[in-house]
Amino acid sequence: MSDIPTPLAAPLVFGVYTGVKLDVEDPQSIPRAAQLGLEPPRYCGQCGRRMVVQVRPDGWSARCSRHGTVDSVELTQR
Repeated sequence: MSDIPTPLAAPLVFGVYTGVKLDVEDPQSIPRAAQLGLEPPRYCGQCGRRMVVQVRPDGWSARCSRHGTVDSVELTQR
């Protein structure tokens, strides 16, 4: 198993909706749709890079070039 954390593994360093470091991120900068849970994460929480996001009728998947892939189905199974 790899020691590299997945894009949404805790502890997060960057905001997954803004790509800004969490210690300087303004809570008001998070889009309203994301606050309501209607928006998939767009940035990797580990490195802040923009992820490739695929939205499907049953959820979404997101891929960071450094930290791998995460799928909304995986998150609901936890």
